[in-house]
Amino acid sequence: MTDLSAFAITRKWPARHPERLQLYSLPTPNGVKVSIMLEETGLAYEPHLVSFDSNDQLSAEFLSLNPNNKIPAILDPNGPHGAPLALFESGAILLYLAEKTGQLLPQDQALRYQAIQWLMWQMGGIGPMFGQLGFFHKFAGRDYEDKRPRDRYVAESVRLLGVLDQLLQDRDWTLGDDYSIVDIAIFPWVRNLVGFYEAGELVQFERFANVARVLDAFLARPAVQRGLQIPART
Repeated sequence: MTDLSAFAITRKWPARHPERLQLYSLPTPNGVKVSIMLEETGLAYEPHLVSFDSNDQLSAEFLSLNPNNKIPAILDPNGPHGAPLALFESGAILLYLAEKTGQLLPQDQALRYQAIQWLMWQMGGIGPMFGQLGFFHKFAGRDYEDKRPRDRYVAESVRLLGVLDQLLQDRDWTLGDDYSIVDIAIFPWVRNLVGFYEAGELVQFERFANVARVLDAFLARPAVQRGLQIPART
């Protein structure tokens, strides 16, 4: 029996299946990147809900795994050299799982670095810009009389959508013919922008036909449909 008792996080979220990868997350755009990846690869895992409503992410147990208090995070009992590995940051986790399973990341070195390039683009651009737009459009920021902050993030989100739309002009997926971790990183955020954030009209999403096409293909994947609901909210 695998023993994970040395990891404080298991005191708050006990592992019923300690031989499986442990996922600590919430079904947000960053969170579902990892659950979708796990569903796509078929790797055995056990999900644990980190509830923001009760500030689980600020608990000592969660901070012991991720001092940056953000989801998602994982604890893999079968990490490199057979030792457990704790890991946070969704982009890093996607890369780790791709290399662990040999799936959804090009083996060719040049193509692999192109994938990493677009993954970093999502982490540094799409995620933070769409997230800020959501704050100023849907949440507390909507009450601000000064609309310049919102408009700044609208403009940058439109620019990023334009970059993505151009990339996808003659492609099925962001890297070409093959679905990859780059799509898993990008399209939960696009879905959130036009869905949960209700910002489709604000960014004139109808202008980005290629993005809309690939979003539909992404959402049609059974593993994506399952991963979007994991961990289940209680």
